[in-house]
Amino acid sequence: MAACIKLSSRGPVLFRHSRIGLNGQRFDCLKFRTMHVDGHAVLEKHLAENVCARAEWERTQKLRDDPRVTALGKVLRKSSVDELPQLINILRGEMSVVGPRPIVQAEIVRYGTHIHDYCSVRPGLTGLWQVSGRSDVDYAQRVAFDCEYVLRRSFLLDLAIILRTLPVVFAARGAC
Repeated sequence: MAACIKLSSRGPVLFRHSRIGLNGQRFDCLKFRTMHVDGHAVLEKHLAENVCARAEWERTQKLRDDPRVTALGKVLRKSSVDELPQLINILRGEMSVVGPRPIVQAEIVRYGTHIHDYCSVRPGLTGLWQVSGRSDVDYAQRVAFDCEYVLRRSFLLDLAIILRTLPVVFAARGAC
């Protein structure tokens, strides 16, 4: 995998991005790099020139047709293989197998008073949002799924989410 990423575009194999974890602590969330190294500039230019894309970004913090993503990156994202390095985050104790997806600092405001719910658990490699629509649901619903998970969390819920994750990933439902 690393060789494919290295050969397909310039830049590092792994991407590290500061995320908010348990008790609001920051950690470097790891992923296989799926974007061009100048992705931030590409995004700014694209959002400035494309009103529909800007509205989609403001609604979901994602773009279905993201110009920053490399050709290989599209395959890695659709299959969720790009997230495999987060197993290292799990081993470090920064993440859990199941929980809310890790968020960036700018997303805290979207959680409002529910940020305390989010920060009360470790973010997860998979979670209720991932098996309930992923990018097909708006951000408010994502927050609602995260809060529901925190309120209902249990071994059986985690097991159910893990079992539901596999078909969702293989079908690439809600993947961008």
